[in-house]
Amino acid sequence: MSRIGRKPIPVPKGVEVKIDGNSVTVKGPKGTLSDTFNPDMHIEQLGEEIIITRPSDRKDHRSLHGLTRSLLGNMVVGVSEGFKKDLEINGVGYRAAKQGKDLVMNLGYSHQVIMPEIDGISIEVPAPNKITISGPDKQKVGQFAANVRGHRPPEPYKGKGIKYAGEVIIRKEGKAGKGR
Repeated sequence: MSRIGRKPIPVPKGVEVKIDGNSVTVKGPKGTLSDTFNPDMHIEQLGEEIIITRPSDRKDHRSLHGLTRSLLGNMVVGVSEGFKKDLEINGVGYRAAKQGKDLVMNLGYSHQVIMPEIDGISIEVPAPNKITISGPDKQKVGQFAANVRGHRPPEPYKGKGIKYAGEVIIRKEGKAGKGR
């Protein structure tokens, strides 16, 4: 049995779960998320827990079991606590600012990089070299953070660029003089 799939999902207070066949809607203080899962997986709510069971031990059922539990668990955590990604900007003249609902970044290009805030995501810029992306949907938060980072990923020589907070950039040695 899947170690992840067999763990029940605790439903915290203030979170409402509505299960309709293979579609699940989760409402909480941070928002509402809904998703449709594979019809082979059996999702049921018993008291303050959600339990996912699989019909057989076939390989595809085993892999869907853990996936369904993880996605549903992320939905419950997202509407109750939310998810957050922190980004850091390193480099001379590299900075970010928030103008209205847009994230405006100076990243060493001849132009500013402007990224509009998408629905379900909130962007904060507590300092010119820090960006915080938060929201209830873990996939949207992670994808938006990856899109921001993709505009100027950190380079290995000086470490300039946008990196996740806590990310370790493996540095390379620059050009060395030839041996004599």
